[in-house]
Amino acid sequence: MFFRTDLALELKEGGQPQLADVPCSTQEKDRCKISRITVPCTLEDTGMAPGEYITIEMPSLSDLLDEDDRCLQVVAQELRALLPQNGLVLVAGLGNAAITPDALGQKVIGQILATRHIKQELERITGIDELRSVAAVCTDVLGNTGVETAELLQSLARRLAPAAVIVIDAMAARSLARLGKTVQISTGGIAPGAGVGNHRPKIDRALLGVPVISVGVPTVVDAATAAVDLLGGEQAAPEEKERLRQLVSPGGAAMFVTPREIDLLIQRGARMIGMAINAALNPCFTVDDFELLTK
Repeated sequence: MFFRTDLALELKEGGQPQLADVPCSTQEKDRCKISRITVPCTLEDTGMAPGEYITIEMPSLSDLLDEDDRCLQVVAQELRALLPQNGLVLVAGLGNAAITPDALGQKVIGQILATRHIKQELERITGIDELRSVAAVCTDVLGNTGVETAELLQSLARRLAPAAVIVIDAMAARSLARLGKTVQISTGGIAPGAGVGNHRPKIDRALLGVPVISVGVPTVVDAATAAVDLLGGEQAAPEEKERLRQLVSPGGAAMFVTPREIDLLIQRGARMIGMAINAALNPCFTVDDFELLTK
C-alpha cells in the first residue's frame, strides 16, 4: 500500500528503497529542526525529482505564537540561500481559497510585498536603492479558471522573465504529528494536487526555464494512511491494510483528515510563509515594515 505524502523526509523515514543511500543531514536552530536531503536523480515511484529538499520542523503554528519571529527567520534564511542574488522574483500562490486546507497559497499572496510596479517610487520614499523587484499572483485552480496552473505560470514567466519563481501550496503528510508543524522547501519543482491524488502538470525549471522553489506546509493526511499508522502501521498484514483503506474510502472516494483548528493554522502559516518570503527577498526591511506596507 502506498503511503501518500509530499514530504521527502517522510519518504526516507518510511524506508523507500530508492532513498536508502541518499544522505540526510540535520541541525537544530532557534527551536527548529532542519533536515536536508539532496536527491541526485529522478526516483521512480516516489514522485521526487532531482534537487534540494529542506524540511523545517517547528512548534505548532496553531498552538504557539512565534512572537520574536525566530522560526520565520529560519525559513527566510533557507529561502534566501536558494535564490539568485539579483533579478525579478515571481511568487505564485496555488490552491483553492474556497477550501480551507487548500487555501494556504492564496492566503500567502495577501502577505507578499509586490514591488515590481512601484519599485522606483518605493526606493525614493524609503531611501533604499537596493529593493528586489517582486511580482505576486494567485493562480486559483483548473476547475474555476479552465487554465492549468502550469500554463498560467509558463505564460507569466515568458512575459516577465523572472530570475526565479517561488510557488506556495498546501501539502499532504503521512504523520498526523507533522500537520501545521512542518515547512518543506524544495528546488525539485511541484505538481499541484499531487498530495490529494489530483495530479496536474508539474511546475519546475524544465517548464519555466528558471529556478523554481516550492514552499509548502502539510495541512491534511490521507485517511487510509492515518488509519494504517494508528492501527498497526508497517506491522499490519497487507490484507488488513487494504481492509482499512476500504473502510475509510467509502465508494472509492478518498478521505482526508485535517486539524480542527485548520482556520488558525492557515492564517498563521500564511503570515509566517509570506513574511519569510518578504524577508528573504528584501532583507533591508523588518517584519514590522512588511506588515505595515502590505496592509
